[in-house]
Amino acid sequence: MLGALATSLGASGADIVSIDVVQRLGGEAVDDIVVELPPDRLPDGLITAARSVDGVSVESLRPFSGTLDTHRELALVEALAGSGPAVAQLLAEELPRIFRASWAMIVGCPPSPGGGSTVIASSAAAPEIVEDQIEFFPWCPMATPTLLDSEADEVPTIFSSLGTEMMGAPMGEACQVVLVGRAGGPAFLRSELLRLAHLVGIAATVAAIDA
Repeated sequence: MLGALATSLGASGADIVSIDVVQRLGGEAVDDIVVELPPDRLPDGLITAARSVDGVSVESLRPFSGTLDTHRELALVEALAGSGPAVAQLLAEELPRIFRASWAMIVGCPPSPGGGSTVIASSAAAPEIVEDQIEFFPWCPMATPTLLDSEADEVPTIFSSLGTEMMGAPMGEACQVVLVGRAGGPAFLRSELLRLAHLVGIAATVAAIDA
């Protein structure tokens, strides 16, 4: 099926740059495909080409402007080993690239009830948080990696705009939370959540050693 899909995309003018197998479950696969299109071709033609292959559906179509690196996660682990005290900021900057997401941030939960949360590190495109928006942070503390509902009633508006899909994981302890957001979707998969938990766990270990 993947071969047939590649043929159909190629016939529509698309040049396939990379394919990531995001998840395989129950006889189905979710693939993340990056393509280049010539200036005279419209992106909507990709949807038509993909759907022409029996059994293929399109979950989302979105622009990609990041740097392609087929060894993104290995590169992050290597960089973390030499980052010293800058582990949190490096993690926040690299996670959007790894998950092809919009932004990432690391939030510290209040040490006692009633205290305000703090943004420890964030990527360039992360929501700009001000004090009154994090007095009550609905995901702190976070005991386990979680796929988040950004449209829940208690969520600050800045997170629920643009149809943002989110996931999070505790970094070393429940009171330090890593959030990753993908504006406009698609939703994060459980396999992506497990990858996030793995990478955050590595970062927490490196940070503890450096401390």
